[in-house]
Amino acid sequence: MAQLSPVLKQATPVLVARGEGVYLYDTEGRRYLDFTAGIGVTSTGHCHPKVVAAAREQAGTLIHGQYTTVMHQPLLRLTERLGDVLPAGLDSVFYLNSGSEAVEASVRLARHATGRQLIVAFDGGFHGRTMGAAALTTSGAKIRAGIGPMMGGVAFAPFPYAFRYGWSEEEAVRFALTELDRQLVTTAPAGDVAAFLIEPVLGEGGYVPTPPAFLAGLRERADAHGILLIVDEVQTGFGRTGRFWGHQHAAAVTPDILITAKGLASGFPLSAIAAPTELMAKAKPGSQGGTYGGNAVSCAAALATLDVIESEGLVANAAEQGRRLLEGLRGVAADHPGIADVRGLGLMVGNEFTTADGRPDPQAAARAHAAAAAHGLLLLTCGAYGNVVRMIPPLIVTAEQVDEGVGLWAKAVTDATL
Repeated sequence: MAQLSPVLKQATPVLVARGEGVYLYDTEGRRYLDFTAGIGVTSTGHCHPKVVAAAREQAGTLIHGQYTTVMHQPLLRLTERLGDVLPAGLDSVFYLNSGSEAVEASVRLARHATGRQLIVAFDGGFHGRTMGAAALTTSGAKIRAGIGPMMGGVAFAPFPYAFRYGWSEEEAVRFALTELDRQLVTTAPAGDVAAFLIEPVLGEGGYVPTPPAFLAGLRERADAHGILLIVDEVQTGFGRTGRFWGHQHAAAVTPDILITAKGLASGFPLSAIAAPTELMAKAKPGSQGGTYGGNAVSCAAALATLDVIESEGLVANAAEQGRRLLEGLRGVAADHPGIADVRGLGLMVGNEFTTADGRPDPQAAARAHAAAAAHGLLLLTCGAYGNVVRMIPPLIVTAEQVDEGVGLWAKAVTDATL
């Protein structure tokens, strides 16, 4: 008899039977408030009726039309609709299945387009588990351990993680940009750099928003040196941060290549990269393709997702409920000194646990995480040390559900500190 790999470990003890909106129900009928959203995937909640209806209808018409063999309407309609929400000028799209694949496609495009080989990524970034994407990832040792040598042509620069350094955000940005400038004349010569690759909010690295001034500094340096700016919006895109794209918190910054996945199709596997047509055309023939990319059912689900986000005002809701969540969690932290920092953008909020002397405290985070599940609140941990508990509610979450989550979290933290 076959079984799942023993390396796969569940973050919670729940054996789920069904999902509805912001809630999951286990096989015994117990209800859980799901603030994981499939790691930010079920953006419109579990089984949104419009997404379900679109997927069912498409599955009865065409499940798969391999898009370098034949073309199908859901893919064409989705591409047209994405044109309404993508940053100005990013008018060419290539579809894949997962975030890792899209990251690697963006690197391939950047190297083809510039004729340069070096990619500069940033400390704490997570870009995937496949070999190329893992080579760009430093969110935690588990992604890279034991699989070297890693893909070459990668350099890492400091990320302005102000809390970690004990500095103000302004000081952290100044330090990180100064160090990047030094790298561009030493270990990562500017003339060899194809692209900078960054997340608008560190995901697995600890839910740390990228300061707008840092993104602006990257854009300035990219323009000065002929370097492309790749923004990894796998987790931050589609309204998650209270703007449609996470990088839009830095108002004047537009990436050269944008990566999207997760919330794009409300749980169906779909990812994409977007770039200006002139840039995308520099990819070498045959370098873009894939058996399942742009699957018809996934595209139909993505179209329905866009409809729901627009008709239900979910980007504005993420901003509003995100502020409420942040305020509530900071109130909990005020009563529990072990939570040293609460931060985030929109519905992407992290609680960082430290010891009394300021060291990361993954044990306290794990206790609070487990206690939350016992109280009916599903959460995840992240950060290099596993000492950050993150909250990623679906974009449909209401004020009442946010307050419910904060109340359950307060009970969990109290239990974890007894």
